[in-house]
This record gives sequence, structure tokens and C-alpha cells, in this order.
Amino acid sequence: MGNESKYFRIFFPLMVLLIIVISLAPALQAVEYYADLTITVDSSGFVSIDGLTNYPNLTIKNTEQYTSKQQSIWALNISKNGTFTGFVYSLMLPAGSSINYIKTSGAIRIEENLGRLIVRGFGENESLSILIQYQTIKGENSLLADNIVYLFLLPAIIIVSILLLYLFLREKKIKGIPVKEDATKPLDDIKGLNHRQKQIMKVLHERNTPLTQTDIQKELQIPKASISRNIRGLERKGLIEKESIGMSNLIRLKKS
Repeated sequence: MGNESKYFRIFFPLMVLLIIVISLAPALQAVEYYADLTITVDSSGFVSIDGLTNYPNLTIKNTEQYTSKQQSIWALNISKNGTFTGFVYSLMLPAGSSINYIKTSGAIRIEENLGRLIVRGFGENESLSILIQYQTIKGENSLLADNIVYLFLLPAIIIVSILLLYLFLREKKIKGIPVKEDATKPLDDIKGLNHRQKQIMKVLHERNTPLTQTDIQKELQIPKASISRNIRGLERKGLIEKESIGMSNLIRLKKS
């Protein structure tokens, strides 16, 4: 009996202490968290979380661990176990976003600032959970930014095209290549020309450059005397003019 009483006196306090420790263990293990966060999501799905919190590894820069995408739908999921005695956050979605679905712990309100949706949330004595499905649509400013290069290039292309066309036509005139135009129409309005004179006028129109009398003779394959006679006739009628260059005369259409 003496031994039993001795053992009782030794083990009873230990048993009481063990029961107390076991009963207090959950309270000793529980950690109360807090958070005051700014969460930013960019158009590529990268998330940055800044602010004050005692939750381990909650703040982070440019991570993709909280987002996923299926076709045009983005999903943002930030869920943290444990009880937060208080949390507050401001979550900014990419510009041009529209929310399809949202479920969070605590209370929220949604605002818009400069074309970006902002979700503000807060809660007490509960876990932190944010689940949002959203889409991003390019706005007018983004469309203009994407095409601004083309807006600058278009005038330059037009100017270069006009310049090239001018140089091409100028080169054809210098080489004596007739530019396609209604060159025979002026001849139809001129009265009193014989067949040879019409031929000479036509050559001068088509070549569109001053010619010597020899050039015209070779072109038309008619006698030199006939060329001289009809050139004098055209000169008297004020249709052509001569310019002396050395021993030769250049013949051109007279400008009206």
C-alpha cells in the first residue's frame, strides 16, 4: 500500500501536466496571420504581391503560379490556408479586362480607374481566398498603338510612289519615248494642213522632243525638199518654231 501511494504521488502530477499540454497544443500551434496587400496582374498573366504580412512567402514579384489561361479566359487563384485576424487588399487587373466570375472570402467592391478594374477586399478571422475569371480585350488606344507605324508609313509610301512615277515619266521624255496620251487630238483641231504637214506634226507630238530636219526626214522617209517646204509652211502658221544649234536647226512644237 505504501508503494502504491508513492507511485500515485509521482505519476499523478505528470498525468495532469500531460493532459494540460495536450489540451493546449492546438492553441499553441495556431498562428494568427494578418495582411495588407497590393496585388497587380499584367496582361501576360504575371502577378506581383506587395505589402505587409506575416504569412510566409506571400509577397512575391512577377510570378505565374497564381494564373492560368484557357483560350481567351484567364483564371486568377490566390488561396492561403490559416486564419487571418484581418486582411485587406487592392487587386488591379490588366487594362481592358472584364470579369466573368468572382468568388472571394470576406467582402469586396469593384472599381474602375483609367480603364483598369480594381477589386478591393477585406475580411476578419477567416482564410484568404481570391478566385477571379476574366478576359482582356484590346481597346481603341491599344489598336491605335498597334497601327501607329502604318499611319506614319502610308504618307511616306504615297510620296515615294509619286516621286518614282515622276522620275519614270521624265526619263521617258528625255529619251524621246512617247508618253501615252491623246497626242493626235490637237491635230484634229488644226485646219488647213496637208498630208505632209500632218505627218511632221504627228512625229513632233509622238517624239515630244526637239528634232532636226534630218531626224524628221529619216523618220518619214520623204525627200529633203518636201520636208523643208512643209516645215516653212508650219512655221508660218505658228505651229512650230526653230532653234539654231551650230550648223543645225532644232524644230519643236510651238507652245500655245
